[in-house]
Amino acid sequence: MVRVSREVPTPGLPRPVLVVAIALGALLAVSVAALGLYVQHVGDQERQAQEAAQKARRTGPLALPPIPAAEAGTPECAKVVAALPRDLRLGESPVPRRALAEPVPPATVVWGDAEHDPVTVRCGIDAPAELTPTSKLVDISGVSWLEISEGGRSSWLAVDRPVYVALTVPAGSGSGPVQDLSQILRDTLPKQPVFP
Repeated sequence: MVRVSREVPTPGLPRPVLVVAIALGALLAVSVAALGLYVQHVGDQERQAQEAAQKARRTGPLALPPIPAAEAGTPECAKVVAALPRDLRLGESPVPRRALAEPVPPATVVWGDAEHDPVTVRCGIDAPAELTPTSKLVDISGVSWLEISEGGRSSWLAVDRPVYVALTVPAGSGSGPVQDLSQILRDTLPKQPVFP
């Protein structure tokens, strides 16, 4: 007996439908890839715009808000400002002085450039509310400092000299600027009790 094999048709998609399904799948894959490239391009443009804004913020005259500084015009502050260096060392980098926008606060010096956020020294400021007889003071190179941190920046206030001197540094600046200013204050102003 001879067996005849008969092929049983398998149910499936007709060839034109299969071609269209494959084409739509490929089109979807290309669309997703194009969308990903577009999103990456937009993200790159936003990042570049943020970097440009950051660089612009770090260059040009810096506007500082006024703060009470009744003693800024004293001879003591004139001595401190005269003793401040032209360049400030932040890590291994010398950072130049930065111009201040008008109106320039008296007895104020700022260093900064495109790669470094501003470092500010203000002399003759009024005592802050944070300075109390129970404040935790830090002695750095023979100068008593009160640290006040806010918004990613630290302000160090020298409290044992005839005038208050504030140093404001960006986060991660290390202790170099405070040590350098301590040396300048020791050399230019006499020590006195924090609370007479």
